Amino acid sequence: MKDSKTLVILSPAFPENEAATYWVPSQQLMVKSLKRNYPELNIIVLAILYPYHTSSYQWNGINITSFNGMHKRKFRRISLWRNIWRKLKSVSNEHNIIGIFSFWCGEFAFIGNRFAKKHSLKHLIWICGQDARKLNKWVRFIRPEEDQLLAMSWSLVNEFYKNHGIKPKYIVSNAIDPQSFPQSTSPAKDIDILGVGSFEPLKRYDLFTGIIKALSSSLPEIKAFHCGIGREKEKIESLIGRLHLKNNLQLLDGKTQEEVLQLMQRTKVFLHTSNYEGFSTVCLEALYAGAHVISFCYPLDHAVPHWHIVNSEEEMKTKALEILQNHRQDYSPVMLYSMDDSANAAMKLFEEESATDNKILYKEQYPILNNYE
Repeated sequence: MKDSKTLVILSPAFPENEAATYWVPSQQLMVKSLKRNYPELNIIVLAILYPYHTSSYQWNGINITSFNGMHKRKFRRISLWRNIWRKLKSVSNEHNIIGIFSFWCGEFAFIGNRFAKKHSLKHLIWICGQDARKLNKWVRFIRPEEDQLLAMSWSLVNEFYKNHGIKPKYIVSNAIDPQSFPQSTSPAKDIDILGVGSFEPLKRYDLFTGIIKALSSSLPEIKAFHCGIGREKEKIESLIGRLHLKNNLQLLDGKTQEEVLQLMQRTKVFLHTSNYEGFSTVCLEALYAGAHVISFCYPLDHAVPHWHIVNSEEEMKTKALEILQNHRQDYSPVMLYSMDDSANAAMKLFEEESATDNKILYKEQYPILNNYE
């Protein structure tokens, strides 16, 4: 006889241990919130590409199976798919699966969709960012229905529809866990500017560095930090040297989530220079930590206090200078969404026989879950 209800989660990557808080933070929070709010639910996560080992292990009391698929190409890719399918079949034989939840609408959502159709299971896909872009070729193979798609933000609804002709029916927002923030009574705002993210071309930390240089002409003592690792780190270190910014901008490498949140609580301006984002976790965290956020990308369809949208490097510099020179600036925390609400919204879709019959109920009881027909 099969045991209690089980939710299978497919994710390209997942942390290899509980200390790796920097890996796919939104997806970590979603899984934690699902477990916290539904302790009776058996959650099994299949981590396909990362960690770089094949094993089964426990993460915060949740069963994780990793496939080490990052470097498997061509014929080994077919073997990877077979292993995923066998694992899904094994779970299906042993457990009462209520559904499959795929993170990102990509290659492994394709496998999840095929398996769900074959076994008459509900399959939902959380659109998280890059998967909404035109370069994502997997959408044409998945051919998802609108009511299978849960977008992380309003901007991703529009981006996915523009590029793939399918309009996600629901928004299940990215969010934060307020319980993860260090308890602090009005920490000193002694950091002028903070950046957090991987050193990848998309993040444009050369632009970040250039803005610090421009601000230093008006604020010679400006103090800026960056947390993160990545392939362009040496390039940015070299740029810092050429611009003589070693006294103004310090690279702190990778930090735990707790360390990053502590830095955010000391920060006046969080600078987000990425040219594309689905719904950045670090922006949500910075707002709740009491910093002002300045970015080029905006995921919402309404204004949010302390989140400033700019269209150029010059506008970003001007807005940052305006905030930093205002000695009466308000740095109170801004709370947008809790991941507990997002987890509850997602689970309501898995629990109902027909989610589309209950749109009004969802909107009233779970405002974070919206549809846009």
